[in-house]
Amino acid sequence: MSVLSASRTSLLRSCAPAARHARLCLSARGMASAADSQLRKTGLYDFHVQNGAKMVPFAGFSMPLSYGSVGAVASHHHVRNSVGLFDVGHMVQSNFRGPTATAFLEWLTPSSLRSLAPYSSTLSVLLNERGGIIDDTVITKHAEDAYYVVTNAGRRDRDLAWFKERLEEWNAGEKAKAEGKVEHEVLDGWGLLALQGPEAAQYLQGLTSFDLRELTFGKCAFVPIEGFNLHVARGGYTGEDGFEISIPPSQTLEVAQLLSKPPVQLTGLGARDSLRLEAGMCLYGQDLDEDTTPIEAGLTWVIGKERREAGDFIGAEGVRKHLKEGPPRRRVGLTVDGAPARQGAKIFAPSSQEQIGVVTSGIPSPTLGKNIAMAYIQNGWHKKGTEVEVDVRNKLRKAVLTPMPFVPTKYYRG
Repeated sequence: MSVLSASRTSLLRSCAPAARHARLCLSARGMASAADSQLRKTGLYDFHVQNGAKMVPFAGFSMPLSYGSVGAVASHHHVRNSVGLFDVGHMVQSNFRGPTATAFLEWLTPSSLRSLAPYSSTLSVLLNERGGIIDDTVITKHAEDAYYVVTNAGRRDRDLAWFKERLEEWNAGEKAKAEGKVEHEVLDGWGLLALQGPEAAQYLQGLTSFDLRELTFGKCAFVPIEGFNLHVARGGYTGEDGFEISIPPSQTLEVAQLLSKPPVQLTGLGARDSLRLEAGMCLYGQDLDEDTTPIEAGLTWVIGKERREAGDFIGAEGVRKHLKEGPPRRRVGLTVDGAPARQGAKIFAPSSQEQIGVVTSGIPSPTLGKNIAMAYIQNGWHKKGTEVEVDVRNKLRKAVLTPMPFVPTKYYRG
């Protein structure tokens, strides 16, 4: 997703080192089968093509996989060591406004938004009635009556229909009638750029008078950048320090040009996936879906303590059941011997034919030089250091449960 972190210290709120694997990864998140002419385009499509991008279908959009002769592994290392720029304008950006906006979003999600400080963000989840994850999202609070929300492109139709239905229900209710309704605005056509890497702050600071040291991880502000006044949030999907910048349609190209001068390197989906997996971050459609609760997904921390007790959000019954009884399975990290385990690889108890789990994402880690994977495994087998076996190309390979993130995160906390 956009954006921040999926563990209190690592994961906030998209493929592998080789382009071939990147394409395989992309297919799992709704790689479009339509002709290119039917794909949506971000406002930077021509900019990407002019910069030698290899464009591929992704979540209904034509998006850059890589640029020129620079491969995914080289791009990955450049972001880890310097700074890269990602077009994430395919993501759905929304505003929710109104006197009961906080209460509405606390009904829609299990997050504690009342206690969230203004101009702060949190990773959250939209839940169905069973407690399954409709989408992961980053919610930014501007004020009690104003929120900026980013959701996944691949879930656009499902999310927007869900918002519409729930808003109609909410606005017809007693609280909205007594205190005021909530309005939803989709920022269609707006740009969203992610500047990521250890040199991101130094580069962006050269374009603004705003002291970026005041903008710590999970915070946002409207920042003047070379004459543009833009919404800048500190965070990202790589585990590195960085910023996500929301841009009006008429300004997106100029801002992209400003942000793509050396040492910044344009970076595509291939590197984005390997970076996020090293950081232990989920990809919706692979690591999260509507049959998975946040407890199973290791996202219990996004559920406020008082929210768990009150249970006044959609899907609360299923979530509280897993909190009380423990989930049947848990999301875990693996390091795998030999060949990398890909999505769908089965996990077995050692020296047994008992299947105990399945891999959801897997790559050779460019940073670590090891095969890493994310998986779901039966409760009880989820402790770090546990040895299991993974079926990789019809051969059982040893794997060890490994804490995530695989690569330590480097968020700026002041």
